[in-house]
Amino acid sequence: MAPSQRNLTLALGASLLLHAVVLSIHFKLPEAIGRATEQALDVILVNSKSAMKPHDAQAKAQANLDGGGNTDENRRATTPLPVAKDTHEGDAAIEARQRVATLETEQQQMLTQLKSEKSVAAAARRSEPAPPARTPSVSGMDLASNALAMARLEGQIERDVDTYNKRPRKAFVGARTSEYRFAQYVEDWRQKIERIGNLNYPESARGRLYGSLVITVTIKSDGELESVDVNRPSGHKLLDDAARRIVQLAAPYAAFPPAIKRDTDVIVITRTWTFTNSDRLQSN
Repeated sequence: MAPSQRNLTLALGASLLLHAVVLSIHFKLPEAIGRATEQALDVILVNSKSAMKPHDAQAKAQANLDGGGNTDENRRATTPLPVAKDTHEGDAAIEARQRVATLETEQQQMLTQLKSEKSVAAAARRSEPAPPARTPSVSGMDLASNALAMARLEGQIERDVDTYNKRPRKAFVGARTSEYRFAQYVEDWRQKIERIGNLNYPESARGRLYGSLVITVTIKSDGELESVDVNRPSGHKLLDDAARRIVQLAAPYAAFPPAIKRDTDVIVITRTWTFTNSDRLQSN
């Protein structure tokens, strides 16, 4: 056999032997990888824990929990909340943001324009020469007119002040008076009114009419009656007229004592009068 043929035969034999060895080799995944795939655990949150680590864990959590719940069945709690839907911004929100951005841009442009115009106007004013001061010409007639007007104004002010100073100093007294000096005077006035009123009770009203009215009596410092007004009528003209007549019959009243007279010229008394069904007059 020639040397070349012998070499070819050896090469073919070696190739066949190498392929036979390769085909006889089998590959198999490690058992650890299989176990890792089979024992994949979910990650959950638990609301309790146990001292012992579970032997065959069904999930991963932040604490050990070997059993729990209120059932013996092989269950695992799930969240009661529904799956949240994906939310996307609508066209309205996008358009609103675009409008806001447009308005902000326009506002910024307007501010820039206003500032520019203001700067130009200020520069123009600074560059203009100041107008010469004009001295007004005043004639003697103008001075006389102004002096006369000032004299009239001073006279009017003096008259107003004098009128204000001469107005009577009034004290308004209601059913409740805190100062003793007014309370004592009003109490003496009330007793006199009731005494005169019961002595002069209207005959036509006895056993027939009764009611209440609010009356205001104004008395001067010397005890003279200035006015009498019915603020709230009783509903019977006969009783209202009788109240006015009683006030006039009881006048004049006592003059103001020095403690009242030193700062009061007029006392205004407002009280409620009642013509009772027992034919009596009461002042409250």
